[in-house]
Amino acid sequence: MIDKDLLQILACPESHQPLEEASAALLQRINDKIRANAARNKSGAAVKEPLEGGLVRQDGQIVYPIRDGIPVLLIDEGIPV
Repeated sequence: MIDKDLLQILACPESHQPLEEASAALLQRINDKIRANAARNKSGAAVKEPLEGGLVRQDGQIVYPIRDGIPVLLIDEGIPV
């Protein structure tokens, strides 16, 4: 979904760890939480829209949503896994 060259230069805005595309299984798990109204982002706001894609931090703790093909790399928008 994300150009591989672009992905190589993107990093977590909080920890500066590398990012990689989230697996289908991880996206399914997060989307299940969203449908159950149990997903919150780092700011504490409920995540209401299912993810079409995501970038996961190297440590696997945070996923940044991809919306309309654009990664949303804002600390507060990160979703704890």
